[in-house]
Amino acid sequence: MSDSQTSGDAAEPNMPSMGPASAIPAAELDRLTSDIVAALKSVYDPEIPADIYEIGLIYRVDIDDDRNVEVDMTLTAPGCPVAAEMPSWVENAVSSVAGVGMVKVNMVFDPPWTPERMSEEAKIAINWY
Repeated sequence: MSDSQTSGDAAEPNMPSMGPASAIPAAELDRLTSDIVAALKSVYDPEIPADIYEIGLIYRVDIDDDRNVEVDMTLTAPGCPVAAEMPSWVENAVSSVAGVGMVKVNMVFDPPWTPERMSEEAKIAINWY
């Protein structure tokens, strides 16, 4: 992919990694990023009562200069019962965002997911304390 921007802050465990700067105007990129994160938050792991973004399953969101989006995501476990379906849920959610071009979802398992990737919101939702 060409110049890109991703959402999140790598310092927080539930946020995807950052990418290089984009040629997309800053205001539009901010809107796209916010809308993509909102779309990702609409996808839930059926076994955990929290969305996949807050659980920390989204590792990278890359928006290229043509507004195509590539997402690296993982699962809480490789044998997850919805492993074959969840990438299409993510693709459909991100594709519904106005202004987004093509969407590609990559399933990755390195690094493996751990509960430390969950946000405080997700930990509260599943009583992880």
